[in-house]
Parts: sequence; structure tokens; C-alpha cells
Amino acid sequence: MSDPRQRLGRRGEAWAAAELTRRSYTILARNWRCPYGEIDIVAEHDGWLVFVEVRTRRGRALGTPEASITPRKQARLIRAAESYLLDIGAGDIDWRIDVVAIELSPDGRSKRITVYENAVRG
Repeated sequence: MSDPRQRLGRRGEAWAAAELTRRSYTILARNWRCPYGEIDIVAEHDGWLVFVEVRTRRGRALGTPEASITPRKQARLIRAAESYLLDIGAGDIDWRIDVVAIELSPDGRSKRITVYENAVRG
């Protein structure tokens, strides 16, 4: 069985996928792995290929979900996205990295889901 942090992450990714679908994103892949890490969600939105990083936090003791996207994490996301593009043989394609920040109340209910388009830039 997975640990509570992994369960929280999977739950957040499911909520993020539902929110993105509601916003007309088409989910293409989830939890795509490469040597640089994992892309939580790969989607298409308005002609863009979108790589989505999902950050879920219960409370703010560790800061907001957005604050956890460090420069090091941003660099890994960019390398992972570039790896995906090479893997699928994509040529000149418009792509971006979005972030979905999810905050939960202490009892585990969704308190806030915010989608930041083009949140990480290379």
C-alpha cells in the first residue's frame, strides 16, 4: 500500500484531471515517466500540447502548493517535457507547462483548485 503522501498526490491528480476536463483540456496521458522525472498530466488545450504539474497541499504549514515549484523543479519539468516531445517525435509544436495548485481543508475536502497556464517557462 502507498504512503499517505502518495495517496494525497494521486487524489490531487484525479481532481486536477477532472478540473482540466471541465475547462476543455483533453487528457492524453497521466504519470508519464522519463529519466528526468514524471509528468503528472499531458493534455491538449486550444491547439497546445500541455504538460501539467499538480501540487496538492493539506493546509499551509509547508507553504502554498505554488511555492513548492522551485527553480530546480522547473528545470526538471522543462527537461521532462522536452524528453516527451522527443519520445513522440514532435517537430515544431506549440507547448507549455501549466500548474494546478490544490489546497485541502484539514478534513481533506477541496478548498481551492487553481490552474496557472504557462506557469513554467524555459
